[in-house]
Amino acid sequence: MPVPPRRPAVLQGSVFRGSHAVAQGLLTRTELRSTAWRPLFRDVYADAQLVITHRTRCVAAARRVLPPGVVIAGRSAAAFYGAGSVADHEPVDVLVPAGRRFGPVSGLVVHTGAFAQTDVAMRAGIPLTTLARTCWDVARWLTTEDAVAIVDRLAGQRLVALPHLRAEALTRVGSRGWKRMARVAELADAGAESAQESRLRVRIVLAGLPTPVTQFVVERDGRFVARLDLARPHLKVAVEYDGLWHHDPEQFHRDRRRLNRLLGEDWIVLHVTAKRLREDFDAFLAELRQALRTRSR
Repeated sequence: MPVPPRRPAVLQGSVFRGSHAVAQGLLTRTELRSTAWRPLFRDVYADAQLVITHRTRCVAAARRVLPPGVVIAGRSAAAFYGAGSVADHEPVDVLVPAGRRFGPVSGLVVHTGAFAQTDVAMRAGIPLTTLARTCWDVARWLTTEDAVAIVDRLAGQRLVALPHLRAEALTRVGSRGWKRMARVAELADAGAESAQESRLRVRIVLAGLPTPVTQFVVERDGRFVARLDLARPHLKVAVEYDGLWHHDPEQFHRDRRRLNRLLGEDWIVLHVTAKRLREDFDAFLAELRQALRTRSR
């Protein structure tokens, strides 16, 4: 019968440097490689019974890997603020001051750029970029639709104010990335309820179609009928993003009942799935343009 891995009490529930545990006689090198411990970064391990989230990885990187002056940034900073999700296995974004060398480090995406101390905030003892700087960096580092999805979430949680973000972009005219930041701020909408809805809306606008209204409420005689992901209210054309939650039979039932009510109100409702967004978006755009033309006539 195999012997269970040794788990010293002092290491249980913790994140630690493997070399320190070995030097202190708590574990041997062989024991460190057992299933009791999970490697996060080089020489950084966690109790395998811990739930490892991206936030856990950010904290471990900041406390065990990053030298002074290097901060959590980009998608990772946004996730740390609670706006947006990054899978626990994905690398952590960090920002290194211009002129300094750091990395490469497995498990980190290292970005280099100038930033002031006013661009740095402390949260739970972890140095990360401020909300405004986080928006600036995701606008420069990510695709427009991915950056907008993050800024939408920050705005939706009232962590950033879009008018202030748009004004700040204009104060940095000429700075590297200011045009991308201005575009992301212009496209952002606090009404979006999911990252995929944000991406769908941005792709519609970038295709040259008018910006739809988010989370539009349809009423009849002052009574609620339905709420729509994206809508052109005066034309009664709507676009709904169908996520995986539609596999829930009860939700599917409620959704179809809502759709029937909308059809009774003379709405055209187009549905987009993740597969269509990924593989068949041009055909969906053709359908949307046709619906808008029909109603415009």
